[in-house]
Amino acid sequence: MTKNTEITRLTPRGQLDILSQLEVNQLKQGSEDDGLYETFRRCALAVLNVDSQTDDAREVLERHRDFAIRVVQQERGIKLEIENAPDSAFVDGRVISGIQEQLFAVLRDVSYVKNKISSNQIFDPASSEGITNIVFHILRNARVLLPEVEPNLVVCWGGHSIARDEYDYCKEVGYQMGLRGLHVCTGCGPGAMKAPMKGAAIGHNKQRIRRGRYVGLTEPGIIAAESPNPIVNELVILPDIEKRLEAFVRLGHGIVVFPGGVGTAEEILFLLGIMTNPDNRHIPFPLILTGPSEARDYFRQIDDFIRLALGRDAQEHYSIIIDDPQKVAREVSAGLESVRNFRREHADAYYFNWILNIDFQFQQPFMPRHDQVAALNLARDQPTHQLAADLRRAFSAIVAGNVKDEGIRSIEREGPFQIHGDREIMTALDGLLHSFVTQQRMKVPGKAYTPCYDLHHR
Repeated sequence: MTKNTEITRLTPRGQLDILSQLEVNQLKQGSEDDGLYETFRRCALAVLNVDSQTDDAREVLERHRDFAIRVVQQERGIKLEIENAPDSAFVDGRVISGIQEQLFAVLRDVSYVKNKISSNQIFDPASSEGITNIVFHILRNARVLLPEVEPNLVVCWGGHSIARDEYDYCKEVGYQMGLRGLHVCTGCGPGAMKAPMKGAAIGHNKQRIRRGRYVGLTEPGIIAAESPNPIVNELVILPDIEKRLEAFVRLGHGIVVFPGGVGTAEEILFLLGIMTNPDNRHIPFPLILTGPSEARDYFRQIDDFIRLALGRDAQEHYSIIIDDPQKVAREVSAGLESVRNFRREHADAYYFNWILNIDFQFQQPFMPRHDQVAALNLARDQPTHQLAADLRRAFSAIVAGNVKDEGIRSIEREGPFQIHGDREIMTALDGLLHSFVTQQRMKVPGKAYTPCYDLHHR
């Protein structure tokens, strides 16, 4: 990949044009907050590394070791100065406008979490209510919470590396939703995250919807492997995967799941773990799993695994629609009407799902260290939503071992993660993961996939 070796200065686009002198100093390389600078640099590199063909975060970082970004304080505000950035972010020597806007979104969120969240005692990361409050304030600061707007935001989950027929199908579903005035929120990357946004943009244009919303939620650990696509016009960087997942279900009004891999399975288990909690059984939350006819076996395997691991009650929380984009869009629209009626009846905000009860174990940041992964309880002798929480953590560990820089290095140092559980669950998990490998849903381009995990039954 070629690089633009010249120093480029960028003027703010979006919502941030001033920083305090303290905030500027914190974001300098070599400062006391050098870790903050490195987080900012990695996220900025991911934004600039658009259309990357690799999902290996370490490879991206090593390839661009000489990339530098600086915050420049001026009398009229701030500018960003970048050097040795990926050439794909430029058109005729200028950074693409959407990418430029996303860079300042990164700066806004990284600075806000450091200076307004982490150092403020009113935010309590040790309680469930405190974590939800943190998520709310980050989203509010990013101005993605829109009051007095009817429920119309559909979260789309799916893989960043999918086959062409699956990509085209995701795009068609997005198009059908766009025609119906629905807006899209995804993990902001390529593949099944980009396609529905692209389709929705066409649908919005046909309906003369001038301000389509294409919301992207990400976090520093995954962003290098899933660089934001430039269609995203509302980018938010959450501090960790758990707050990102909570942001999806608090902000979105319904969810459509497209074909994906381990990360998509993690997201499904997160939501099912919440919805199987008895406190949430009365809350409408449309969830549709969908794909082209070629993805029928993929969703059958997902469905079988959910039935075996979590039981038939968990299956009642979603429907599977194969090869019918119009039906998906119609059912989502109908589901959002139920959400609107419920929120109105219970005086809950349209813009943030306060009533939804998310158990603390789903909110606690999980660091996939070998000892913590080995201690996961993947057994049925516990409530369904608690089993779902540990299954979600197991998938999160595999994602880290596959694509996250820290996870990859951990596997190289200590070997594969050791995952233990009931024989039947482990057998089903092994079959599901094996199908992901054979369908090339877990891969590093140009390399044979080597599992970052070993499964053991008790």
